[in-house]
Amino acid sequence: MRRDVFQAIADPVRRDIIDVLSREILTVNEIAEKFAISRPAISKHVKILNECGLITIDQKGRERHCNINPSGLVPAFLWMEQYKDLWEERLDSFEEYLMQLQSKSNKDGEHGPK
Repeated sequence: MRRDVFQAIADPVRRDIIDVLSREILTVNEIAEKFAISRPAISKHVKILNECGLITIDQKGRERHCNINPSGLVPAFLWMEQYKDLWEERLDSFEEYLMQLQSKSNKDGEHGPK
């Protein structure tokens, strides 16, 4: 089964593993120590991340060292980038709405009953 980057980043544990590996190279066991889930579950997540090209695994003796492959995130980044302007516009509109509410609330407080 061929997986893609979107399947990989859909799971919060895999996103956390990506975050951890973005700071340091770790073995699968070292990754597992950072999470409150089983070693086999971490191995499964690592396997998916590897299949999606988000990490590489270097076998050194009995240990498997996991390295982040940031270029594997490019497809997701490019997909999200196309919506950047839309979301910025919506967030700006929401911010303006909140400022109007705050302004109205302040005016009501100034002229309200005492």
